[in-house]
Amino acid sequence: MTEPQTPRWLRRAGGMLLLLLLLLAAALAGAVVALPPLAQPLHYHDFADQRAFFGVPNFLNVVSNLAFLLVAASGLGVLRRAGGAVFVERAERLPYALFFLTLAATSLGSAYYHLAPDNARLFWDRLPMSVGFTTLLAAVIAERLSVRAGLVLLAPLVLAGAATVVYWRLSAAMGEENVLPYFALQAYAIVAVLLLIGLCPSRYSHGGHLLLAVALYGAALGAEWFDRQLFAFGQVVSAHTAKHLLAALAVYQVTRMLRARTSA
Repeated sequence: MTEPQTPRWLRRAGGMLLLLLLLLAAALAGAVVALPPLAQPLHYHDFADQRAFFGVPNFLNVVSNLAFLLVAASGLGVLRRAGGAVFVERAERLPYALFFLTLAATSLGSAYYHLAPDNARLFWDRLPMSVGFTTLLAAVIAERLSVRAGLVLLAPLVLAGAATVVYWRLSAAMGEENVLPYFALQAYAIVAVLLLIGLCPSRYSHGGHLLLAVALYGAALGAEWFDRQLFAFGQVVSAHTAKHLLAALAVYQVTRMLRARTSA
C-alpha cells in the first residue's frame, strides 16, 4: 500500500517540523559537548527498600519489573492479533514491535540490575530503555509526519539511543565518565514526541493517550526523588518501586491507544 496523499501545505509543514526536530537534536548534541562531563552518582544505587524476601535481595524493586514484561506482552499481543491495532501501512507496526520488545528487555535488564545495583549492571537497564525511547519516537514520526520518514529514521535513532549508553560506559573506562548523553537523549525523545503531538495531527484517533503516557512517566521520574521519604511511611513500598509501576502504567497507555484507535 502506498502512503496516502496529503495536502501540499501539510507536507510542507511536516517538513518544517522534521527540520525543527533535527535542529533541536543538533543543538542538544552541541550543548552536551560543551558542558563538562557528568559522572553517574554512586549514591544512586543506595535505594531505600533493600529488603529481601524468598531469598531475593531488593525484592520489591526486582519483582516490580514484571509490570514491564506484562505490558510488553500485552502490546505485542495487540500487534499480532488480527484487528487488534489499526495501521494504514503494515510497515508502521515495526517501530511499535521494537518498542514492546525493548520494553521486555528493560524488564529483564532492570530486574538484573536491582539484584545487585552498580554501574555495570545499570548498563543493562538503560540500554534497552534508551532504545525504547527512540523506537517510540520513530513510531510517532511515522504516524504524524510520514511513514517513510519514521522508517528511515528508525535505525539511526536506535543506534543513537544505544550509543549514548555505550558511550557512558566507555567514558567511565577511560577515566572521564559522562552520562549526560543518555539523559539528553531521553529528554530529546520526550520533547520531540510532545512537539509532534502538539503541532502535527495524527492519522489515527486516541492520540491523546500519548499525552497521558508522558504525564505518567513524568510522575514516575518525580517519584524517584522521594524514594526514602515514601518508604519512611510505614516501610510498605519505596518510591523507586512506585516509579516502576508508574512507568509501566505510562507505557500501557501506548497499548490502550493501539487497541482503541481508528483511522482518521
